[in-house]
Amino acid sequence: MDTPGDAPRQSGPRGGSERLDGFTAVVPAGGSGTRLWPLSRSDSPKFLHDLTGSGRSLLQATVERLRPLAGDRVMVVTGSRHADSVLAQLPDLAPEHVLVEPGPRDSMPAIGWAAAVLERQDPDAVLGSFAADHVIGDVPAFHGVVRQAVAAARTGALVTLGITPTHPATSFGYIQVGAEAAVPGAPDLRQAEAFVEKPDAQRAADYLAGGAHLWNAGMFVVQARTLLELLEVRHPQMVRTLRDIAADPDLVTSRWESLTRIAIDHAVAEPAAAAGRVRVLPARFAWDDIGDFASLAALLPESDEHPGLRVLGPADHVLSEGSTGVVVAHGGRMVITLGLADVVVVDTPDAVLVTTRERCQDVKAVVAALQERGRGDLT
Repeated sequence: MDTPGDAPRQSGPRGGSERLDGFTAVVPAGGSGTRLWPLSRSDSPKFLHDLTGSGRSLLQATVERLRPLAGDRVMVVTGSRHADSVLAQLPDLAPEHVLVEPGPRDSMPAIGWAAAVLERQDPDAVLGSFAADHVIGDVPAFHGVVRQAVAAARTGALVTLGITPTHPATSFGYIQVGAEAAVPGAPDLRQAEAFVEKPDAQRAADYLAGGAHLWNAGMFVVQARTLLELLEVRHPQMVRTLRDIAADPDLVTSRWESLTRIAIDHAVAEPAAAAGRVRVLPARFAWDDIGDFASLAALLPESDEHPGLRVLGPADHVLSEGSTGVVVAHGGRMVITLGLADVVVVDTPDAVLVTTRERCQDVKAVVAALQERGRGDLT
């Protein structure tokens, strides 16, 4: 992996754009985004799509956001069915910087593999894991928080970025924030007491009112060797296998399926927090993982041609009279809505979804139903 140039100057919380010495950005690019079906499919998941109207896919925007910090030190971990698309969307990314999983094993094996590769190159290497399908506002503020996280990670901590909640969300996990734990270069650092699963509405409201909980965005910054040491506590065989694969990449085909399917939160973050090894940095930039069409609607601007409606796709393919909601026009046809409130219409060449914003979380069940009916070709 290419080595950045000179070490960056010290920056304040909002940071500059200089690259961070010894820092590698790792981008896990997996999943199928089933709640965004039929736009997102198993062969073309949401991170490969432009969901904001920016002209860039979520993956491209993620890598672009990380380049000022990591330079050429960006690694993408993705599945074999998506590797060609990833390389096509990121032509400047060296092929050796794409780690190709033979099959999905969730986030811990993916991030752990990258950590094992980096550990062999530099025992003091710091990695930051940032999902390929997140939308972040105020990029300078994001850079400043990551700079603090890297400084804190060099002390041996596992650092996570916690998003300041803006509403009592029940679709996100939370981080319980403890005492101040500032270190040089990270004045905003706090102790992470615990990771909390997605709450019900009342508990989410209590978290928002109490001010001691942040959204868990799944962003982690840590030294590669520290991550593997923490993982080794409960999953020693996984660490051995990942180090073997890092030493001999040809082993990935035969050894990958032996790895436990588990998320980094459950494998490392939760037990490390219980042991007092996790720190959290409050992040005040806008953030969304576009988990469903309701989230997508909130990100898109209101259409000039169709007041009350958010449109993704050609505006001249939509005709709306007295309707509100979101229309995704990717099917090449006219989509017409008449007198519908909070409607969601997603038009693609082979499938059309019509629902409401209230039922967006249920789209995942539609995908399961199609698979049960033998229509995996649509998923």
